[in-house]
Amino acid sequence: MKKIGIALIILLSVLSIVSLFYFDPIAQDNTYHNFADQREIFGIANLLNVASNLPFLIVGWLGVYMTINSKLHISEKLKMTYMIMFCGLIVIFIGSSYYHLMPNNESLVWDRLPMAVVFMSLFSIIVSEFVSMDLGKKLLFPFIVAGIASVVYWDMTEQIGVGDLRFYGLVQFLPIMIIVAILIFFKSNHKSNVYAYTYLLIAYAVAKVFEYYDAQVYEYLILISGHSIKHVIAAVGLYMFLIKKGIALKR
Repeated sequence: MKKIGIALIILLSVLSIVSLFYFDPIAQDNTYHNFADQREIFGIANLLNVASNLPFLIVGWLGVYMTINSKLHISEKLKMTYMIMFCGLIVIFIGSSYYHLMPNNESLVWDRLPMAVVFMSLFSIIVSEFVSMDLGKKLLFPFIVAGIASVVYWDMTEQIGVGDLRFYGLVQFLPIMIIVAILIFFKSNHKSNVYAYTYLLIAYAVAKVFEYYDAQVYEYLILISGHSIKHVIAAVGLYMFLIKKGIALKR
């Protein structure tokens, strides 16, 4: 199974990288910033899209607390990586809140940078826990640098009028495909790891659906939009991840 997984990962990586050269640069569509719920409440613009980031702060602090106090079933070798990921969640609260107060390309940079750090830290953790501890640890900082570089590159190209999201898209979606392959073809020493990451993937997929149907959800529910719900669902997935890791420790 591992050989099939490795072959699939290599194939996905090669095809994804090669495909970049078949597409012209993709600029950020300005309509991306036109969220359905733009209400100003209590003098705060886009209040619910801003406030719905609060769960990231809560889960981030909880993750930091549980990591420091050894309340998660994780290797001592991965404590730093987990700390980076959970601290990144706290920064996501700040960056995403700032972005949603003033949605534009300039503020979007500060939303995407911490997300890139969190996502690439998680990618490193999964490689460490399922494939190879040494490999995962060695890839942590190259992954994070790649994630940050993809955002910086996109921002620089937007500033010179030739916005290019291709690298950012690669860094976002190739790891997702690789993570799925890893969960299918590689085994962790603890079944709880599979369940924990499955919760995350399901939450991610559901959150993306709500993000896509932002306006339709807002039209139907009136009080809250799909984008705000997306934030909450993503945070709930991370919380379930924490709970599963904590339960594993008790066992």
